[in-house]
Amino acid sequence: MTRHKPKYLDSDNGVVRDRWLVSYTDVVTILLILFVCIAAESMKARVPPPPKIDPRPTLLEAERKLKRPGVDLHQEARGLVISHPQSILFASGDDDVRPQAFPALSQIAAVLLESNNKVVLVGHADATPIHTRRFSSNWQLSTARSLRLLALLSTKYGIPETRLSIQGYGSNNPLGPNDTEAGRAANRRVEILILAEN
Repeated sequence: MTRHKPKYLDSDNGVVRDRWLVSYTDVVTILLILFVCIAAESMKARVPPPPKIDPRPTLLEAERKLKRPGVDLHQEARGLVISHPQSILFASGDDDVRPQAFPALSQIAAVLLESNNKVVLVGHADATPIHTRRFSSNWQLSTARSLRLLALLSTKYGIPETRLSIQGYGSNNPLGPNDTEAGRAANRRVEILILAEN
């Protein structure tokens, strides 16, 4: 019985066609790439991630240094809240910082410079409508006060602007009732929030 040679082994001009070698080479190349990828992943898995610094001890130290009569300091999930009544920092309806507030702000700025934590400056107002030449609403007033503090902390005390941001709530986040003088006074405040994250 005569065996026929497969056509792919037929020669062209005396040269044998080794087409099977092409497929073999492709398989070897793919396997090589696979093993290189596996080795790279293994090396990556062995490199430990950089340790995360817990910001909470920084907040506890800041609270210890800033604790004094007349200043409301408390820890929340978002960070350390330093709350000042508006009357300490600003005149009624104004966003100019009172000169007598500078010693307290200097102390806060010194503590802020000791850490890299982000800081949010949050303005609040009571529900009494305001309409002056400069401010047509409590939204504008509360935001302007936050912005004024940002400018002061960055220019006078050297806190990097990249660490600072502002929020203005107007009368929408009250601490007390707006139908009493004590409640309205509690609602007129500015918070310096040291965030529990870097």
